[in-house]
Amino acid sequence: MKTTMTMIYWKGEKFWLGKLFEHPEIMTQGKTIEELEENIKDAYLLMAMDEVPEEYQMKEVAI
Repeated sequence: MKTTMTMIYWKGEKFWLGKLFEHPEIMTQGKTIEELEENIKDAYLLMAMDEVPEEYQMKEVAI
């Protein structure tokens, strides 16, 4: 299941910084915009999988 979200990003002094519009609590950085995008995907997955046990099941549901 693929989801599209909106990344808000800007150039800091050393790194590109960004957060997800739909989840503003998720924020990260990267040396390039491409690295920032990969890092924000990783941060989202870490948040989504927080407290999920090692063994779990998945099922697509229509919302």
